[in-house]
Amino acid sequence: MNFDNIILVGAILIFVSIVVGKAGSRFGIPSLLLFLFVGMFFGTDGLGIEFNNAALTQFIGAVALTIILFSGGMDTQWSSVKPIWKQGFMLSTLGVLLTALITGIFIFWISGFSWTNIYMPLATSILLASTASSTDSASVFNILRSQNIRLKYNLKSTLEFESGSNDPMAYMLTIAFIQAASSSAAESNLPHIIASFLTQFIIGGAFGYLGGKGIVWVANKIDVQAESLYSLMIMSLALFLFSLTDLIGGNGYLAVYIAGMMVGNRKIVHKKAITKYFDGMTMLFQIVMFLILGLLVNPGQMIRILPVGIMISVFMILVARPLSVFISLLPFRKIRPKAKLFISWVGLRGAVPIIFATYPVVAGVEYSDQIFNIVFLITLISLTVQGMTIPYFARKLKLALPGKPRGIENFGLEIPEYINANLHEMTLLPAMMEKGNTLKEIALPEKTLVILIKRNDGYIVPNGSVELQPGDKLLLINQEENA
Repeated sequence: MNFDNIILVGAILIFVSIVVGKAGSRFGIPSLLLFLFVGMFFGTDGLGIEFNNAALTQFIGAVALTIILFSGGMDTQWSSVKPIWKQGFMLSTLGVLLTALITGIFIFWISGFSWTNIYMPLATSILLASTASSTDSASVFNILRSQNIRLKYNLKSTLEFESGSNDPMAYMLTIAFIQAASSSAAESNLPHIIASFLTQFIIGGAFGYLGGKGIVWVANKIDVQAESLYSLMIMSLALFLFSLTDLIGGNGYLAVYIAGMMVGNRKIVHKKAITKYFDGMTMLFQIVMFLILGLLVNPGQMIRILPVGIMISVFMILVARPLSVFISLLPFRKIRPKAKLFISWVGLRGAVPIIFATYPVVAGVEYSDQIFNIVFLITLISLTVQGMTIPYFARKLKLALPGKPRGIENFGLEIPEYINANLHEMTLLPAMMEKGNTLKEIALPEKTLVILIKRNDGYIVPNGSVELQPGDKLLLINQEENA
């Protein structure tokens, strides 16, 4: 396939994914799941696009995950993380470890039975479980935010913090058990694995903190004049931070997530433009990542492992994940059982486990093809069963809050971050106009002004004598304490 064809096919794939994802969202189907299906539809067993480069997939996945984690960190506010960081940390470390060990032992137990078609030793079984042990940040961020889900007890912050910070643990487990499954006795002993964990966490955390402060300083000190260049500069610094941290033995994924949090919680020039840029890049990389993973898989091979893959998926969803959550949260007695149940259910798998499943393939580990296909199937089942039922379980467990207004999409205006005020949109209802139909006759909150009125496709600059109509949309500005 020449470059012209690659561009043509790539453009078609992205366009089809966007259209299909938009249509599927109306029925509550996670868009990321549909991106996978689009890739599979165009792949070897579909329209015939052949793609089997696991190393290239791993590289693209690393770049994509760097951008997604950095962007997710930017969206994570200190004020929301501070009350929950301890339980989030336990879930992202001990929770991942327990999920991998419990699931790995289960896989080893069923391996070799006459009614299964997998034959994996213990180290390889735990390796398979390790690749799928973390919740996927792209999936969790995408579903919670696209469906405008609001939750009690800081659950949304807990889930987003866990999913954004647990990939490093899964990555380290994957690397450690690749060594163990490859029978490298000198490198797979327990002291070496523990030392590797500590090194990656300490270096990754330190570089993330220092790198985040450095990115903020560079962005505020270097005047590149063009606003769009700031976003590109910050993206390049995030990729540099990931590579540098990984090069010296730290965990690059942890570093970029912490750096993103540092950037998102500091004053930085053109912050809203940068945030919008990363939102767009995150969605692009999510689409590309899931498309490539869909192209990489061979559905014909998955049929052979379908029964055992379903069995492992059900075990992870109903046994391993709940056990790991309840054990990890034992010290936190104030967390209600129904909240723990919901956290257990939102153990979404996504692109990250599939990307991690390419590592054994690239390393040439025995049974690596089975590992990849089973992890892919686990992801499909997780996105389908769990992803589509998150809103239902939030309501069933009485954890859902009323949806928050989605913002000021009808006006598209912004104010600088340093101005202590917020913009909001309000649609006029007949009941609001009982005392009159002008601004001076409508009760508005204290210290709130109407700065623009949208009627049908036109805009009106407000004054006291403008006659309002039901359905008019008002753009309000008020101070933050009254927001």
